[in-house]
Amino acid sequence: MAEMLSPRALNRALLARQLLLRRAKLTPLEAVRHLCGLQAQAPFPPYYGLWARLHGFRPDRLGRLLLDRQVVRIALMRGTVHLVTAEDCLWLRPLVQPLFDRDVRTNTAYAKALAPLDLHSVADRARNVLAEEPHTPSGLGKRLAEHWPDTPPAALAHAARGLLPLVQVPPRAVWGRSGRTLLTPAEDWLGRPLDRDASLNDLVLRYLAAFGPASVADAQAWSGRTRLGEVVERLRPRLRVFRTEQGREVFDLPEAPRPAPETPAPPRFIAEFDNLLLSHADRSRVLPEDARKRVFGVPNGVFPGTILVDGLVRGSWRITREREAATLDIEPYGRISKKDTEALESAGARLLRFAVGEAAQDIRFGPVE
Repeated sequence: MAEMLSPRALNRALLARQLLLRRAKLTPLEAVRHLCGLQAQAPFPPYYGLWARLHGFRPDRLGRLLLDRQVVRIALMRGTVHLVTAEDCLWLRPLVQPLFDRDVRTNTAYAKALAPLDLHSVADRARNVLAEEPHTPSGLGKRLAEHWPDTPPAALAHAARGLLPLVQVPPRAVWGRSGRTLLTPAEDWLGRPLDRDASLNDLVLRYLAAFGPASVADAQAWSGRTRLGEVVERLRPRLRVFRTEQGREVFDLPEAPRPAPETPAPPRFIAEFDNLLLSHADRSRVLPEDARKRVFGVPNGVFPGTILVDGLVRGSWRITREREAATLDIEPYGRISKKDTEALESAGARLLRFAVGEAAQDIRFGPVE
């Protein structure tokens, strides 16, 4: 009989893998690799994600990695933009490419317009256009429409972004700078070919290192790939097998940390769109049901920054700026003890200094509903 892991044991294991029980003494590059990337469809949440996880993190260090092409922003797992190391980009994108191929054929907004086209020709033409210089998505669509004038440019740009591994080039997402979304092929940007010999075994093992213990359904939710049960079965002899209180099998690397359930978990500010909350089919290990409804109930697909108290989501946060002042608004989802409130105030002051420097600052707690 497999050993049972309680929800709290799963929670502490995940927090340890995510560097959220205690800040890690890793470089930003080491942390991005360990985490198998940070979700990054907005430019700056990865900076807040690393601030929460690393000792002495400075945003210029991550910005320099982007400029030096050691990390890149590219659509990967779940079809969403992630910030990953250059090395991980080259093997991850081929492994998740089936998601993008499927999306081009089935996307409700564009599939009908793209159905008559030879998509290989679209990809080839897009590659040639981008070899000249990086383009915005709209600019790329307009160039492609010169060859397919009866197809909406937005549909053509969507096809190109799905069929080709396109990175977003800086200064987009460099801290303290602004820049349009400009796309160029990853192989051109990095000067290296994609690694098409990578195995789904590697995908599952890297996932478990960053998010385990986890089920097959969890790995599929994180990656967007299907039929990973076959992969896990191949790997089973190399893995520890546990069960949840509901009897579900979860798998893990034998040597991975699994702290005791009573291990303290300090309050943490979690970035918008953080993979901590998006990388399991069963998110209850960090998201109680009442919090899940509130986090995923935000309109327009906006995923808020959240706060962890004793390892669980207990509220959300946002920073607003007005001229020379900034305010951190914390919205609790329930009552928070005086001790944890004081810890959040202290951490919140540090978060504000990280975000806005020496501007006038204020922290406000919203009412408990």
